[in-house]
Amino acid sequence: MKKVLIIAYYWPPAGGPGVQRWLKFVKYLPDFDIEPIVYVPENATYPIIDQDLVNQVNKNVTVLKQPIKEPYKLASIFSKKSTTTISSGIIKAEKKQSFIEKILLYVRGNFFIPDARVGWVNPSVDYLSNYVKTNAVDVIITTGPPHSMHLIGLELQRRFAVKWIADFRDPWTSIGYHKELKLTDKSAQKHKDLERLVLTKADTILTTSYTTKLEFAEITQKPIHVITNGYDIETIEKPAMDQKFTISHIGSLLSKRNPHILWQALNEILQENDQFRSDFQLQLIGKVSSEIIDTIKEFKLDAYLNVLGYVSHTEALKYQRSSQVLLLIEIDSFETIGIIPGKLFEYMAAERPILAIGPKQSDVEKIIKDTNAGKYFNYDNLQEVKQYILDCYEKYQQNNLKVHGIGLQYFSRKKLTEKLAGVIKNI
Repeated sequence: MKKVLIIAYYWPPAGGPGVQRWLKFVKYLPDFDIEPIVYVPENATYPIIDQDLVNQVNKNVTVLKQPIKEPYKLASIFSKKSTTTISSGIIKAEKKQSFIEKILLYVRGNFFIPDARVGWVNPSVDYLSNYVKTNAVDVIITTGPPHSMHLIGLELQRRFAVKWIADFRDPWTSIGYHKELKLTDKSAQKHKDLERLVLTKADTILTTSYTTKLEFAEITQKPIHVITNGYDIETIEKPAMDQKFTISHIGSLLSKRNPHILWQALNEILQENDQFRSDFQLQLIGKVSSEIIDTIKEFKLDAYLNVLGYVSHTEALKYQRSSQVLLLIEIDSFETIGIIPGKLFEYMAAERPILAIGPKQSDVEKIIKDTNAGKYFNYDNLQEVKQYILDCYEKYQQNNLKVHGIGLQYFSRKKLTEKLAGVIKNI
């Protein structure tokens, strides 16, 4: 049985999408004759907490923990609200940022490279060096962001000549928020240099999207495997469908994920259709930017709005399965064409029609089309979005709103873990 040391930052009780990928891989790796050993912070300051996920940790897996000093704790002295918002990934438009927020972003981008957890690298290398000396480890896997986790793997590989897999849940320097960090030219170049170093030194690279694979292939000749996120077979009681025509978004809605064409389409339908007004509900579950709420109010949708905030992963799955239509929104930018949100696969498993809006020629568009999971629109498709909502509403009135997915089994967490196990065994 091969032993793999997995170095991660996000781990239960952390909530949100960052924790799901390796929580599930660790759950299923033993089924493929691989023993995972997990190394995570002991006292991390996670922006989202989900105690339900603690119960999903494989009880037979060794979990190593070491303390971490979080700079966000110090930053919260100046503004707890701003610090929490930034650490959860919500960055306001520059013209709406306070002076404190601008300072926090500048410090985050230029004093903590590659990220705010870089101070955990050296203590982790020392601790894990002692562990590896006395415990046989066949492969090290680092997962980022935060990409400082890769720097731990880089040094352990140098010291012990152990095989190293670098897993990128998101891109590094090309991700949308990177340019929001007010980087100096020197800092931006340092990010590029570290990215190149990791990509050329790791034995194998994992990405979650096909676009990111193509991007990285321009930098490195090392093997790159696409292993997307996926869905698990969750044993939760199937909830009753909403009586309302509920359109739900589940997950963080950042400032730039603000689809005016959707709000306008809904506004027009509400003005034109009396019955729709009595049936419709817009439901937002998770962290939502205040700018999104302001825009919804501008389009006079706030009377139909239900904002629930963050809920546990278990509750999120229930809302997915009870909603009539599920929203998937991505920033309209070239940098986001390779972003495949983890919730896409849970949406697909919920067997509810997906209404997705994002950039042209994205990986998400291809997956939705190939699986027949819903419809994907660009930001200039106002009339098409409006018509799709009306089509879904008509089927809802007929009690016949459903989708018939194709090939969803290839995105199950266990199937994806089988693919991962093959990469580990062949490295």
